[in-house]
Parts: sequence; structure tokens; C-alpha cells
Amino acid sequence: MEEPTIQLAYALDTFYFLISGALVMWMAAGFSMLEAGLVRAKNTAEILTKNVALFAIACIMYMLIGYGIMYPNGGNGIVPDISWSFMFGGDNTVEDVLASGGDTYYSVMSDFFFQVVFVATAMSIVSGAVAERMKLWAFLLFAIVLTGFIYPVQGYWKWGGGWLDGIGFSDFAGSGLVHLCGASAALAGVLLLGARKGKYGKDGSINAIPGANLPLATLGTFILWLGWFGFNGGSQLVVSNISDANAVAAVFVNTNMAAAGGLVFALLTARLIFGKADLTMALNGALAGLVAITAEPLTPMPLAATLIGGVGGVIVVFAIISLDKLRIDDPVGAISVHGVVGMWGLLAVPITNPDAGIVPQLIGLVSIFAWVFITSIIVWLLIKLIMGIRVSEEEEYEGVDVGECGLEAYPEFVGSRGGAGV
Repeated sequence: MEEPTIQLAYALDTFYFLISGALVMWMAAGFSMLEAGLVRAKNTAEILTKNVALFAIACIMYMLIGYGIMYPNGGNGIVPDISWSFMFGGDNTVEDVLASGGDTYYSVMSDFFFQVVFVATAMSIVSGAVAERMKLWAFLLFAIVLTGFIYPVQGYWKWGGGWLDGIGFSDFAGSGLVHLCGASAALAGVLLLGARKGKYGKDGSINAIPGANLPLATLGTFILWLGWFGFNGGSQLVVSNISDANAVAAVFVNTNMAAAGGLVFALLTARLIFGKADLTMALNGALAGLVAITAEPLTPMPLAATLIGGVGGVIVVFAIISLDKLRIDDPVGAISVHGVVGMWGLLAVPITNPDAGIVPQLIGLVSIFAWVFITSIIVWLLIKLIMGIRVSEEEEYEGVDVGECGLEAYPEFVGSRGGAGV
């Protein structure tokens, strides 16, 4: 390409990266609203504090160490040669771009910005699963380790050119590397943390604990749905030529159709099982459809994308029911949506992508889960030994808003120590 054309492509692709990253950053608001709606009123301020704080921690830790681990100067495919240079800034010069001789041109800083919001997404998944009974500072301490070390290592294995990339593992935008990663860390924490008081009876009964604000949860789902266009669309990386522009358009359409399929199929499944149209299952069905298509949103036709998302919607309903029967308490269904359906998304890739194989997908799935779950449970155990991870029974009864944050989200609407907020 001629120099003016290269500069135009560079500007366009960089701008597209930044806008996509901004859309993914907006997903932080979606997770905040979804989780705030699905917990009880007395735990709202604390869940919001976790979400806003984890985003800031993810940005700082990924700048200091995570980006250098995930995109190193070299490595043996398993252990990277960490690059420390990024935190001191720097970007491509005109000479760098012209001399690269490649077909992909965008700013290094825009790449960092796009990648860092993915890290925060993975950590947001953990937040909802451990809600209503985990100590705030224990959670934030774990966030430092996940975003700075655990996530970047498995990210390097695929997106940084490591061993998973070498064996042909395929994960376009992160059904495994982001969603299964976050859910695996969440599962490790939930297993050590235990269930909320009153969730499971001694007689084996399962007691529903409704969320306080379903309008907020619905708003959060729509925000996530919107943000996912940046999540999947931005992962094409380039939009400055006809082929890639068409690919981005296909990714947008398939992402949207998978969400629609997931919601409708989950709603129908809930109707068949419960005899009612369960809103929370419908919301989780939409998210399940989005997670399912994230591993491969480019190669399916729109009908296939709808069905892949629809299968995710069916799976998530049964996964939520099954985890409850196993007495694994996940207040927002995050482990089911992002973990179980994330696995389905990875395994569904070969259905529409002839370049993908089921064996590499299985190897990648198991590797991501094993790495994140084992390292996470070690970190959770260390935090438990050092400072504890669960609030006292009294704090849990009164609400973690008061115990952890010293304030209430709805002070004039509901008392956290009694009434409708319990």
C-alpha cells in the first residue's frame, strides 16, 4: 500500500479498536446493574463497590505486569519472557508502521486499551458468584492476582502465540479465555466460601432468594448485549478493508442472533420446567447465547448462530438447576452462564469452522479450566488463611453494605437490618 493509504488504514483501525474497547468497558456498567438487581437490597452498595474497584485494579495490574505476560517478547509457549516496557508508554512511529510490511496496522496503545477491558470482564464474572457473603478486601486482593497473573498466562497460551495457539485451539473472542476463565475462578471461590445462610435447608430443600431489583437486572442485560458488539466485533482487529469490514458486519449479526436465540430458548425451557415465564432465566439465556457465540462469531450463518445461542440458552437453565442441586450457591448464575456455556461455545466451534478440530478444543477447554481453577483455589486458600474470605454471620444477616461499606444503597427505601431487605 502507498503511504497515505497505510496512514488512513492505521487511523481507521486504531479508532475502531478504541471504540470497541469503549463498548466493552461499558459492559462493566452492565455487570454492575445485573448483579445489583439480582442481589438483595442490603447487599447492593457492596456489589457496586466491588465492580467499580475491580475495574480500576484490572487496569493497573494489566498495565504493570499482565500485558507483558500475555504479549511478551518471547517464551517457550508455556512460560513467557515477560516484557516490562509497556508501562513506560510508547507507540508506533510512522517509520515503524511503514517498515513493518504487514497488512494489519493499529496503535499499540489501542491494543492495550482493548485488551485491558477483557481482563476486567473476566474478573466481573467472579463478583456475582461470590456475592452477599464474601469480604470485600479479600475479593479485591484476589482481583490483583487474577488480573495480573492468572488471566494473562492462559491468555498468552492462545492470543500471545503460546502452545494452545500452536496446536490449533480456536477461541475468537474468549468463550474460554475470558468467560470460562472467570467462571473457573468463581467456582473455586464459591466452593471454599460456602452457600449463603438460608439458601439450602437441612432437609435438602432449596430456598429461592429473590433479587431486589429486576428492572436493574434487565437494564444490565441490555447493556451487556450492547457491549458484546465491541467484545466480538473488535476481536476481528481490523475494519479498514472490504473483507474485514464484511467480517465485522457478520460478527455483529451473529452476536445479536445468538443472544436472541439464547433468550427465547431459555424462556421456553423455563416455561416447560416451571410452568412460568421466568425473567431471570430469560436474562441469563440472552447472556448464555452471547457467551456461546463468542468462541466463533464469524463462520456461522445467522440461523446457525441463532441455534448455537439457543442451545446455550437451554444449557444454562439446566446448569443453574443442577448447581443448586449440588448446593453450589451462585446468586447470579455466573458459573452456569460463563462456565458451562463457555465450554459449549468452545466445543461448538468445529460445527461451523472447518479449520477447527474437536481435540484441540477439548485440550484448550481442560487446560484453561485446570490452570485457572487450581491457581485460584490456591490463592483463595492463602487469602482465607491470612485474613478470611467470609463475613461474619451477623454481618451477613444485616447485609454486607453496612458491614463492609458502612452505608446502605437504599437508606430511605428499605432498612438493611430488617423488613423487605432481609
